[in-house]
Amino acid sequence: MIKLCGFALSNYYSKVKFVLLEHDIPFEEVLVMPGQDDALLTHSPLGKVPYIQTEHGDLCESQAIVEYLAARYPEKAIFSADPWIAAKEREMMFFVDVHLELTVRNLYKQAFFGGTVTDATKGRVEKLLTHHISGFKRLAKFTPYLRGERFSVSDAAGFVSLPLVGMATQAVYGRDFLIEAGIDWKAYVKAVNERPAAQRITAERKAYVEAQRRKA
Repeated sequence: MIKLCGFALSNYYSKVKFVLLEHDIPFEEVLVMPGQDDALLTHSPLGKVPYIQTEHGDLCESQAIVEYLAARYPEKAIFSADPWIAAKEREMMFFVDVHLELTVRNLYKQAFFGGTVTDATKGRVEKLLTHHISGFKRLAKFTPYLRGERFSVSDAAGFVSLPLVGMATQAVYGRDFLIEAGIDWKAYVKAVNERPAAQRITAERKAYVEAQRRKA
């Protein structure tokens, strides 16, 4: 059985978990925090989560894991059978993961962890995000899902990462860049959250946060 290693607050952990749950792929969760100790680095070269453990060995990076799952379980149809549509699903995931989330991640220190980021960083991120969100808006449909009326694997990425873009920009700049661009990510998240897999992701993330608060 596949072991999914990471923790519930990680959006990329949740992305992989969403795919596993949505497609009824058996897995076991193993609580692992990111770090730089040698034991972790033998499994995840940069000490990041998520990674999975399989009978073949370890695999890190969420998109690589999703691609592996799609190839290992072709009957689950994780990506569309149509090559063009499947490519567009991958394109959408790249936009969310790289152009949006990876860019806004530069703000997390201040937005979520009580630190501060420099004015130079704020200016650079604002410029990049404004440009990237403009491109994303041309690509995404939100009717109600990212690619249209049908839920797709792209929404596993959108569901876990778009809220971070909105919340981080609101916290750092005093305005939600997605809402400001006319993207109602809250309505989108509500639509996706009607799915049982999404509900479990949401519930278990909230339970993790609450458990951490009780420990504090």
